[in-house]
Amino acid sequence: MNIYPLTASFFGIGYIQKGGGTVAAGLTGLLVYWIFHQNEEADKWILGLFLTISLLGWISSAKVDAIWGKDSNKVVIDEVAGMIMSILFVPVTPKAFLIAFVLFRLFDIYKPLYIKKLENISGGFGVMADDWLAGVYANLITQIIFFALFKL
Repeated sequence: MNIYPLTASFFGIGYIQKGGGTVAAGLTGLLVYWIFHQNEEADKWILGLFLTISLLGWISSAKVDAIWGKDSNKVVIDEVAGMIMSILFVPVTPKAFLIAFVLFRLFDIYKPLYIKKLENISGGFGVMADDWLAGVYANLITQIIFFALFKL
C-alpha cells in the first residue's frame, strides 16, 4: 500500500470531486477547534500540528505528482496545512475560526498578493507554499478583524 496518496488526499477527502479542499479545510478547522477548545497550551499543539501536516504534505504531494500530475485536485493536505496556519495563535472561538475559514478559502481560491506565483515553484514545496501564504494572510486579517471588532 502506498501511503503517499492517502496522506496527500488527507485520508481520501481529496477524492471528493467538487469541494474537496473546502471539506478538508472545514473539517480540519472544526476538528482542531474541538480538540483544542479551552486548552491552555492550544497554540503549541496547533503549531506542532501545522509543522507535522506541512512536512507530510511537502513529502507526499511531491511523491504523488508522478501519479496524479502537478498539484492535482486530489491533493488537499495543502488546504489542511493552510487552514491550520490561518487559525494559529487565533483565539479558539467559533467566530474566529469561521472568519479564518472564510478568509482562507477566499485567498486559496482567488490567489491574490503573490499567492498565485508560489504555485510555479516545482515539487511538494510549491504545492504547499501557496496555501501557507493564503493561511498567513487569512490569519493576519482574522487577528485584525477579531481584535478590532470583537475586542476579545
